[in-house]
Amino acid sequence: MSKVLLEKAFRLLKFSMSTLAGTAVDMLVLWIFKQFVFKGWYYGEYMISPVISFFFAVLTNFTLAYFIVWKDRVSHPGLISFLRHFAGYGISSLGGFLVKMGLLLLIEKIFHWDVLICNLLALCFSGLVNFAMNEWVVFGKRKPKLDPNEIFLDKLNNKDQ
Repeated sequence: MSKVLLEKAFRLLKFSMSTLAGTAVDMLVLWIFKQFVFKGWYYGEYMISPVISFFFAVLTNFTLAYFIVWKDRVSHPGLISFLRHFAGYGISSLGGFLVKMGLLLLIEKIFHWDVLICNLLALCFSGLVNFAMNEWVVFGKRKPKLDPNEIFLDKLNNKDQ
């Protein structure tokens, strides 16, 4: 197996582990809101609760992604970098959230299962979307910026040859 493929597989494993933590947070918050805040109210259980729980899951997942999964791609760690990456992560998570909500509601309409089961199944698929967005967009490898002095010196050196 090539080194690049091994690195991707290891990153996917780390992402999967961090996603399990986010899933645990998502499910716990969803359960709390379903049981104690919106019990018996369809829109509260199937629309509002998943939005709230997803926010807490995104915050958990991003923190783990920034400091563990893609830490080697954070060139200048700090508050500005954290907030900039979080903004990109939030936007890409919106796509994952739309996939999750669409699947959650579709599964509920077809099978009439509890919101917790529908949510868990939907998270399995939306997780793949989130990994792809993080790997290639939010924490994608950046081309190194060229120093104009190095370009000038390189051209000077090549001119002599």
